[in-house]
Amino acid sequence: MLNESELSKKTIFSFEVFPPKKDMPIDTIFSTLDELKGLNPDFISVTFGAGGSANSGNSIAIAKRIKEVCKVEPVIHMPCINMSKEDATKVLEQFDSAGIDNILALRGDKTPGVEPYGDFKYASDLISFIKAYENGTKKFNIIGACYPELHPESKSVYDDIDFLKLKVDAGATHLLSQLFFDNSQFYRFLERCQIKGINVPIEAGIMPVTNKKSVERMVSMTNAKLPKKFTDMMERYENCPEAIRDAGIAYAIDQIVDLITHGVQGIHLYTMNNPLVARRIYEATRSLFEVSPLI
Repeated sequence: MLNESELSKKTIFSFEVFPPKKDMPIDTIFSTLDELKGLNPDFISVTFGAGGSANSGNSIAIAKRIKEVCKVEPVIHMPCINMSKEDATKVLEQFDSAGIDNILALRGDKTPGVEPYGDFKYASDLISFIKAYENGTKKFNIIGACYPELHPESKSVYDDIDFLKLKVDAGATHLLSQLFFDNSQFYRFLERCQIKGINVPIEAGIMPVTNKKSVERMVSMTNAKLPKKFTDMMERYENCPEAIRDAGIAYAIDQIVDLITHGVQGIHLYTMNNPLVARRIYEATRSLFEVSPLI
């Protein structure tokens, strides 16, 4: 289990990976994990199929490999929007049996044409459910998600902060942010958290952009704002795959340097299962994580 007390004393460095597509064997990700473990992450999170999808079993198997083979703590995602309480209990039992202790509790995205089950309206409901599931022999470390630039369904940043406080009060000990490309947005978000009394570690979610289509897709899903510096970069290099990859990596490195300089508590790198990109960012910034953080 992640030692949140120890993590609070350092600048956290973590990764996200996802299971291979349904028509691909699970071992296609194992070489990626082998490379990522050499970059000394504090943990690796793995996405999880909502509502018992075919990839759910793969997610658990990947999390087990992260823990047992890579010797890194896994954090497994648990989206609840399409789960009944009975489904959630079965999933927690599977996590328990697999030796998985860390959960990223999520509401999850709505599926077009599919009515949410209704047992869990918010991620805070799931967090409370997990805490109620725990007993004297089993405890989970629960992480929550946060949105520096407003959740797509929220009415205001103030509503967002209120809901985030509910997650922390329910039992989230750590927060991972949605991706963003404008650090000033993240700093303003941290100020709102401080005012609200949200005092758990908050990691900044960074996604290195390696092609223009991935940016457009993520912006449509997250409402992330794109600074002029970023859009200029995309337009300048969009027709050269190598150039846009290198520029995207450089942009992510610049973001990370600025964030750590300003004392953020951690960096959560959305790897897109690309260990080459992760390694280049790690090699350019690893010494920054060795300096005592600003607390």
